[in-house]
This record gives sequence, structure tokens and C-alpha cells, in this order.
Amino acid sequence: MSELDQNARHASKMAKKKAARDRMMATKEGEKGLIIVHTGPGKGKSSSGFGMILRCIAHDMPSAVVQFIKGAWQTGERTLIEANFAHLCQFYAMGEGFTWETQDRARDIAAAEKGWEKAKELIRNPEIKMVLLDEINIALRYDYLSVDDVVQFLVEEKPPMTHVVLTGRNAKEELIEIADLVTEMSLVKHPFRSGVKGQKGVEF
Repeated sequence: MSELDQNARHASKMAKKKAARDRMMATKEGEKGLIIVHTGPGKGKSSSGFGMILRCIAHDMPSAVVQFIKGAWQTGERTLIEANFAHLCQFYAMGEGFTWETQDRARDIAAAEKGWEKAKELIRNPEIKMVLLDEINIALRYDYLSVDDVVQFLVEEKPPMTHVVLTGRNAKEELIEIADLVTEMSLVKHPFRSGVKGQKGVEF
């Protein structure tokens, strides 16, 4: 087959795909605030959430972040947002650090509950278009928060046009059930297993 024929065949194939896509898009109407869950053992859950926060910032959409685990850890995204975009994105680091560092369940529960109260306040504010609940799935996994309470609040009180992003491995089934978008990050390889520590710009 000549290059000219290949080009013509490709053009025909793409035209059919476009027609099918246009028909599908014609059935999609309206918008809604989404409940988005990023979970799984692979890297990228928080990174994806912060990518959406930066999109909101780029569109001048007010947003907010509540971190449930990485409290005292000064991450690159926190530094960037607080230094440059505080007028568009509120940032609250409410955690006490990783659970194996605190070794204090009562303290972890208190921090998670305080973070959840702040999260509810932010989500209830209709001016805020997206709220990232970073690592909340960890708090739910260890029962620092009640998944029933979180689910009920999101279903009954989240404003219709507010997006809420919840990250962390081992997302509860109850949360997955009500979510509009769920992505599970799979782990294929990780440098930590080869003796490489977490590095600035990659992990934080």
C-alpha cells in the first residue's frame, strides 16, 4: 500500500471515529460537581489531585486543600500555593504526620476530626469550586473518621456544583459507591524498593 493510500485510509478511519465521538458527545448535557476518588497502591494519587487544583487556579476558580496526614511536612505544592496563589486556594495541613510517626491513636483521631470539620466548612462554601481532601482515605482506613458520616455529608450537603477530590490508598467501598469518578493507581515499580529514598520534586 502506498503512502498516499495509507494517508487516505487513516483519514477515513479518523473521520468515522470523529463521527462516533460527536454522536456520543451530543448525548452529554449539563454539568455537576463531582465526587472524585484517587486510590490504589501506586504513586500519583495526591499528585493528580494537586494537578486539578492547579487547573482550578489557572481558571480563577476558588479552591481549597485539606491535608489529613502530611501535617508538618512542607511539600513543594504547599509552598507553591501558599506563596503564589493563596488568594485562590486555601491550604490547611491538619495532619500530625504518618501514623507510624505519631504512634498516638487519640492524637491522630483528634487531628482527623479537626481536619474533617474544616473540610465540611470549605465544602459548604458555594464560592469554593473544588476541595481536595488529601490522604483522607488513610484516616478512613484506620477509622479515625466515620465513613458513614463522610458519605452522608457528601451526598446530602455538598453543593451541587462543588467538586470534591479524596485521595489515599484503600478507599472504602462506601465511598467508591457514591463517587462519580474513581481511579485506582497500580504499582509496577517504585525506586523505594531499590533503596532510593523519597526525593524533592518527585515525592514532595
